[in-house]
Amino acid sequence: MAPSGPDRKFHRLPRKRTGRGCGSGGTMAAAAAVSEAWPELDLAERERRRELLLTGPGLEERVRAAGGRLPPRLFTLPLLHYLEVSGCGSLREPGPGLAQGLPQLHSLVLRRNALGPGLSPELGPLPALRVLDLSGNALEALPPGQGLGPAEPPGLPQLQSLNLSGNRLRELPADLARCAPRLQTLNLTGNRLDAFPAALFLPGALPLLSELAAADNCLRELSPDIAHLASLKTLDLSNNQLSEIPAELADCPKLKDINFRGNRLRDKRLEKMVSGCQTRSILEYLRAGGRGRGRGKAEGPDKEEGRRKRRERKKRESGEGADAVVDEASRLLLRVLHVSENPTLLTVRASPEVRDVRPFFVGAVVRGMNLRPGNALKRFLSCQTKLHEDLCEKRTVATIATHDLGAVRGPLLYAARPPQDFKIIPLGRREVKAKDLVRQLQLEAEEHRKQKKRQSVSGLHRYLHLLDGKEHYPCLVDADGDVISFPPITNSEKTKIKKTTSDLFLEVTSAASLQICKDIMDALILKMAEINKYTLENREEGSLSDPESDAVCGHGSDPKATPGAEATGSTPLVVEQVRVVDEEGHLKVVYPSKTDLDFAAAHVTVLR
Repeated sequence: MAPSGPDRKFHRLPRKRTGRGCGSGGTMAAAAAVSEAWPELDLAERERRRELLLTGPGLEERVRAAGGRLPPRLFTLPLLHYLEVSGCGSLREPGPGLAQGLPQLHSLVLRRNALGPGLSPELGPLPALRVLDLSGNALEALPPGQGLGPAEPPGLPQLQSLNLSGNRLRELPADLARCAPRLQTLNLTGNRLDAFPAALFLPGALPLLSELAAADNCLRELSPDIAHLASLKTLDLSNNQLSEIPAELADCPKLKDINFRGNRLRDKRLEKMVSGCQTRSILEYLRAGGRGRGRGKAEGPDKEEGRRKRRERKKRESGEGADAVVDEASRLLLRVLHVSENPTLLTVRASPEVRDVRPFFVGAVVRGMNLRPGNALKRFLSCQTKLHEDLCEKRTVATIATHDLGAVRGPLLYAARPPQDFKIIPLGRREVKAKDLVRQLQLEAEEHRKQKKRQSVSGLHRYLHLLDGKEHYPCLVDADGDVISFPPITNSEKTKIKKTTSDLFLEVTSAASLQICKDIMDALILKMAEINKYTLENREEGSLSDPESDAVCGHGSDPKATPGAEATGSTPLVVEQVRVVDEEGHLKVVYPSKTDLDFAAAHVTVLR
């Protein structure tokens, strides 16, 4: 039975008096009909689930019968952390009660529905919400009372990722920054915007915003106040109607990646630069007076670098930043190997089918891990589990998979296939079709509940709901045609990490955003560097004196090792770039790029 008490709410149907044969029997019949129409809600309540996915055939008809809204009973599941309702052409508004009934919601995904022209009532306040995806709907405006939530106090105080792409928005709410002051990623691609609200770029309005995408809109002007976005790293304003790029853009202190392709700029030299030059060159041109207002001679990168070094030297001489100085021997070293330095670059081709399943993929190769001595392997696996619980929000936002690089045959294919059409050898199991694996795990979960006499489950069973209603499952396939990863469930025994593994292939996949994948990959590599350093500093506890261990882990003979690293006791991990391309071979993402592994921590040194 479902637990009772103040934390559980139940939706009761009002009693209806009609003619003959009515009364309590009629009410019970109506309640049974509602229960039969939404069996997912019964299951979620009975098992006290924290995640719920509503999608697939039949959903559209049920939502239409509910008046184009979500069923009110959904909002009586206060334990929900993740809610996704996608691909429903009859869903026009969420319906009243969402904010009051789901106070613990962390992720809300309402993509590819028919929400619009506004949101009535407004979504917030949702005090715990971190990810909101409203992409692929029919939203035209988000005015007060029909938008994301109140501005005072903030309706979405913890929101980090907001996806409004693929709608019909002509303007953004003026109070967006006050409603979601901790926003880090904002995706507005594919709308009808002609301007950003001035309040978006006020000093301190969005101090954490690192990614802004507004490609394929009708933007005519970009305010110089964009320089107030102190954390901005990535800006995509391609395919708009901009005629100028403000010189103040060069004052964004962390900006590393910009895209202005497809705009008709007055400064024809700048127009050519945005089509073929690197971000650094474009920003230097703007800083020197470009964009058509003058012809100041752009300073070369050597001169700019010289100025930067002089500023740093003055800081050191004056004692500034003394607290940030860390002893060289205690630093974590990471060396990034660029594409041009690596002739055996690993490439991942992404098929178009993943777009509707789990579209975002980031990969990296890390060499030089030492997992052989003591509990090094156990610490590495534990850190991966902790990242899944915390940053990945129990795999609802993203999923990590790690592989022994020596067992990976590239190039790789990231695809989405019907679950009956591919097999995998899951960790610790025999080869099985994806469909049968999911069925086995579901049966195991049910048996586990009966044996333990409790509602919760553990292990892989906690993530099965993320596949509910999916007609295709994501998978990573190697050059032999073997599936080596099945996110978000498991990866393959074929590429399993062992104590003798020193070179790893890492992957992070997500249905939320590319930036989330990159942030989690950054965190994973930082943890690996910390584990490696701890292992090296505690040699007496392991078996590092074993020559075989030294040979396997590659210490002392790595041609890519950094000169002088051994003198400080810090052998760097080498991070090799991995490219993800589309079917035509066009680059989708490369990691790590110049904007990645940009750690503020003073104890980390990244050599590029």
